[in-house]
Amino acid sequence: MQHYAKFLFLLFAVAFAVQCNSVKNSPTKTHTSSLPKPNAHHEEDDDVYISVAKADRKTFFKDTPAELRWADSVYNQMTLKERIGQLFMVAAYSNKDSAHVNSLDRLIKNESIGGLIFFQGGPVRQAKLTNRFQKQSKIPLFIGIDAEWGLNMRLDSTYKYPWNMTLGAVKDYALLEEVGRQMALEAKRIGCHFNFVPVLDINTNPKNPIIGHRSFGEEKHNVTDHAVAVMKGVQSTGVFCTGKHFPGHGDTATDSHHALPQLLFDKERIERVELYPYKKMFDEGLVSVMVAHLNIPSLEHRDGWPTSVSHSVVTNLLQEDLGFEGLIFTDALNMKGASKFMAPGQLDLEAFLAGNDILLFPENVPLASENIATAYQNGLVSEDRLAHSVKKILRFKYKIGLQKPQIVEEKGISEAMFTPFKEALHYQIYENAITLVKNQDDILPIKDLRQKIAYVKLGDDQNSPFLQTLRKYTDVTEVVESHPDSLNVRLKAYDLVIVGFHKSDRAWRKHDFSETELQLLDKIAQSNKVILDGFVKPYALSAVPSYENIEAVVVSYQNSEIAQVVSAQVLFGAVEPKGKLPVTINAEFHEGHGFNFTPLNRLGFTAPENVGMSPKTLARIDQVAQKAIDGAMTPGMQVLVARRGKVIFHKAYGNQTYEAQTKIQASDLYDVASVTKIAATLPLVMQLYDQGKLRLDQTLGELLPETKGTNKEFITLKELLSHYARLQAWIPFYKATLDAEKCPLPQYYSLGQKPGFEIQVSENLYLKNEYKESMFTQILDSKLIDQKEYKYSDFTFIILQRIVEKLMGKPLDEAIQSQFYQSMGLSNSRFNPLHKFDASSIAPTEIDNYFRHTWIQGYVHDMAAAMMGGVAGHAGLFSNSLDMAKMMQLYLQRGNYGGIQYFSPETFTTFNTCHYCAEGNRRGLGFDKPQLGKEGPTCGCVSMQSFGHTGFTGTMVWADPESEIVYVFLSNRTFPDSNAPNKLSKENIREEIQKIIQEAILDR
Repeated sequence: MQHYAKFLFLLFAVAFAVQCNSVKNSPTKTHTSSLPKPNAHHEEDDDVYISVAKADRKTFFKDTPAELRWADSVYNQMTLKERIGQLFMVAAYSNKDSAHVNSLDRLIKNESIGGLIFFQGGPVRQAKLTNRFQKQSKIPLFIGIDAEWGLNMRLDSTYKYPWNMTLGAVKDYALLEEVGRQMALEAKRIGCHFNFVPVLDINTNPKNPIIGHRSFGEEKHNVTDHAVAVMKGVQSTGVFCTGKHFPGHGDTATDSHHALPQLLFDKERIERVELYPYKKMFDEGLVSVMVAHLNIPSLEHRDGWPTSVSHSVVTNLLQEDLGFEGLIFTDALNMKGASKFMAPGQLDLEAFLAGNDILLFPENVPLASENIATAYQNGLVSEDRLAHSVKKILRFKYKIGLQKPQIVEEKGISEAMFTPFKEALHYQIYENAITLVKNQDDILPIKDLRQKIAYVKLGDDQNSPFLQTLRKYTDVTEVVESHPDSLNVRLKAYDLVIVGFHKSDRAWRKHDFSETELQLLDKIAQSNKVILDGFVKPYALSAVPSYENIEAVVVSYQNSEIAQVVSAQVLFGAVEPKGKLPVTINAEFHEGHGFNFTPLNRLGFTAPENVGMSPKTLARIDQVAQKAIDGAMTPGMQVLVARRGKVIFHKAYGNQTYEAQTKIQASDLYDVASVTKIAATLPLVMQLYDQGKLRLDQTLGELLPETKGTNKEFITLKELLSHYARLQAWIPFYKATLDAEKCPLPQYYSLGQKPGFEIQVSENLYLKNEYKESMFTQILDSKLIDQKEYKYSDFTFIILQRIVEKLMGKPLDEAIQSQFYQSMGLSNSRFNPLHKFDASSIAPTEIDNYFRHTWIQGYVHDMAAAMMGGVAGHAGLFSNSLDMAKMMQLYLQRGNYGGIQYFSPETFTTFNTCHYCAEGNRRGLGFDKPQLGKEGPTCGCVSMQSFGHTGFTGTMVWADPESEIVYVFLSNRTFPDSNAPNKLSKENIREEIQKIIQEAILDR
């Protein structure tokens, strides 16, 4: 009778009835609902739990008659040597030479070993070797691997999951179960039957040299709950778990790989603390246990006797007192904690006599086998003792399907190691793990993006993902200076300093501060407002003498790319910190500690599956983008997709020009053309409307006295915003300022700035100041079209610019910066971008051979906007895809972004309404809307609640409240010739991508 969980019974009853010959498996989606969280534990409950008798525990899993018959039949046909061979699980490597492989061949053939534990190598190579060895073995082999954070702990070309201590900060147990499941599916895919997880050591010693981050933490309930969740995930796939390191390696200061650690606790303490997780794990269905090499006098009276070879520990305590009847492994017998104690061969015999079933990593199998055989023949090892372990091994081989040969499908292994779902899961883990342990004066999340922010890096590892993500929220300046005094002088110019401590994400590297770094941190904290973000094991932060002068402390646990991306989001409030410390850092930052805050609704970043989108479908955007580039429809482009407030797709394609000399970056700026209308002018109009300074029924005569007496006087604001005011589409103002050869006339232009000629239209060309007002006069004097119908016009937003500037008392570019862009973190959006950005970061728009006769890069393409000094209500804005997504997200959130209400939801609803749809006019107030018939700006597959705008240069921004999707497409399709046929539009590239986005939605 064995003590296993009910779910295992159901799992194996089905799995082993099928008896598949292949171990090929593919991951599926995560659970849609979280596991119920375990009940809170209390210290006073411990004695009650421990006193529960073995007989009172439910036995869920029974050996089936078929298993028993098979095990008995095989055992009876085996020779003594073959029976003894089943006890050995030998070390195997897929990165060693043929001599190693041949030695394993001999052990399989000559010693009939029962299993292999794989270490370094690669997944494909390991699968090939597994197939080789399984074909040679008379009885199929157990294949095990020690992969605590996935196969990447041992194998190259595999996915790396977070360390246990990182998982220990997570309180969503469904995520932990999924991590276990994914790790097991990978192990199963390459033919493994055991993963030696979870670690059940309670790491109560911060100086533990070998467990540390491998533990879920220092508190027994936390460790147990996390271990149970991981075990359930692993064993749900049919892969066996091995809890370790029994009876508990967490409170040691010695590495058992090098020496024998000693635990001087009494038995009551060990039972109360170290054994606690094992008791619950047994009841939950743990299949196997690994016994550590420890010296515990309270459990083994013989001086210096390792627990792994102690009958008192392995048989009396583990099997009899605790009632465990699963498989029992020794820890690796080559470890010095055991191998120094006794010679190979004799050590194996003692381990078997102690009660272990499987002897792991034996150093000399032939000698060990001979010693056990001699002991058997001399009566030291009884037939019952040998049969007990060997038949148990055989029964578990049957349970895992090894009554038949297993062949690993070698094709597709590399692809199975990396799937988009794993990235999605990884994001979720860090979104739940990152821990805020100090937040003085609620400095986090960072709310005011107007303040000057510096970043200082400590540590010796990479920091690019963190810094790049910080800069996606606002301007952040990296300050590099090794001398404390010089650094502080430079930091005086900043309001806030973010210090990132980045140490290697490789498991066995030290995460310690250097003395110089501690001094530097102290110096910075004394003079500045500081946020410290540690991408390190929590214990490393204990070295900081005082956190008194540090305003906020964030523990991000590891320096992985996703940890850095998520942590930056936490600082700016796009993600709420949910983690709780799994260990104590100091008296202030104790185990279980961690603050939360209400997140700000700023755009975040995650994997597509986390917001119900298919990464495979989204990947088709690459093909459409390449089609556009190959077809010379545009030299390059940026495409961004966000859903539910998370950017899930953000790519740059192609180059700035067709010469392919400068690749487009995701941060590069484009001339967004008419998108200016809803990204710059319209937000200000909506804000003024929200403040009661504008009404939809107001006429231009009321708003602009200069329109009185013109045919524009009685046009209402509602008609104007709806392109329903009978205005002409545009006037080519520039043509009247050119001679017959299309060269600028000297009465209008100066080749260089001088008094009276101060409107810059290109690098060296300046327009006469008075002409700007003349352009507006021409608009007022223009005829109205005869019929009242929808007619798109640039005049609409040129007129709106004048209204906005009059009411706000400042130019349009200054108004939009102060009212929206600065506080929203649109750091890459501005008119006349060359005032801030280098031309190399701006995609050129065209080679102008009809007006300015120059290369247009950083100057607005639109001729009227250029003649207005680059600042116009209808065009002139330069931006990138992320900034435009922020503006569209503001609209999607009905006027709220970053915790600021810029205008009311009611105002947004009014402006996003099609007021003249009945008359065939699809437009909202300023916004473009989906087509009412066949022709229009969208793919025809978005909701009528959606809205956005397109631009002449090949741009499009669109948002849909129903699907919660923001889509941004920016390009310079006008380069080099803006008068060339618009192939981008003719081929419906923007619309085709929008259709793919809609098809990628998984949860309609």
